[in-house]
Amino acid sequence: MNQIPGEFILAFLGMVFTAVFLLSQGLVVPVFGEAGKVRKRIRSRLHVLERASNLPNMQTVLRQKYLRRLTPLEAMLEQLPGMEALSQMIEQSGHDYRAYRVVVLGLILGVVTGIALWLFTQVWWLALPVALAVCWLPVLKVASDRSKRFAQFEQDLPDALDAMCRALRAGHPFNETLQLVAEEHKGAVAHEFGLTFADINYGNDVRRAMLGLLERMPSMTVMMLVTSVLIHRDTGGNLTEVLERLSSLIRGRFRFQRKVVTLSAEGRMSAWVLVSVPFVLAAAIVLTTPEYMPVLLKDPIGQKMVMAAFVAMLLGIFWVRKIIRIQV
Repeated sequence: MNQIPGEFILAFLGMVFTAVFLLSQGLVVPVFGEAGKVRKRIRSRLHVLERASNLPNMQTVLRQKYLRRLTPLEAMLEQLPGMEALSQMIEQSGHDYRAYRVVVLGLILGVVTGIALWLFTQVWWLALPVALAVCWLPVLKVASDRSKRFAQFEQDLPDALDAMCRALRAGHPFNETLQLVAEEHKGAVAHEFGLTFADINYGNDVRRAMLGLLERMPSMTVMMLVTSVLIHRDTGGNLTEVLERLSSLIRGRFRFQRKVVTLSAEGRMSAWVLVSVPFVLAAAIVLTTPEYMPVLLKDPIGQKMVMAAFVAMLLGIFWVRKIIRIQV
């Protein structure tokens, strides 16, 4: 009985992993959270506000202070291309890792995995892409933690706004309402509001402190909060009423997002089924009639057909992501 070569089995498993990963990134859409394009638009608008106010970029100031606390070697590694963006991502994820350590960890994991796979299979064209993929795992973990933290912050923000409204009605000044939220709540919202209160309490301007909050949490809900507070400081008015309406607006937005997720559930399930059918069918053929698969995989034309089918599947995954991806 002909046996399937080990390198083809590993390549098949790699295809399964790639397809499932891409599909999960595109279709497992959180109820809360902003898309990357929205965050970029918010950052660009934030830079416009900073230039209009003649204020230095808070991230740049904090970055300079952070580099001065490092050793010369660490500071040199932290100034490599891309390290500043990675450091900001790590801070937004709620971790206190140093960026160069995340990169070094990814390189070590990639090199060890690549060497082990090459020694086991003697197939360099398989070991190299797997090693490159493993190198990105620590960065992907940080990005995933950041997305979860953003989602948790936005989920807890309406309750924090309600607490601020109660404190304002009781006669507390605005900066003390931030402290009350930091003391009474938990998680990302308490941490970020606590940093904003400390920023104001240490002598910084309220406008600069609120823009710093938006830099750390670039989302549409935080932009609405910051805009409301800054407009109130410039024009006056009833801030309590504004925050109440903002809290109601955010809750309504979340209800709409949940509804969209529910309505798109059928399409996302169909995508999972369409992508999983070829792999399930291939596994069933291997188990029931194992002599069929070696004929396909050992023939050069069969190998080209398998690769062409996999490329077509990747194109289909990206197309399904584009159709179903939720950007509310």
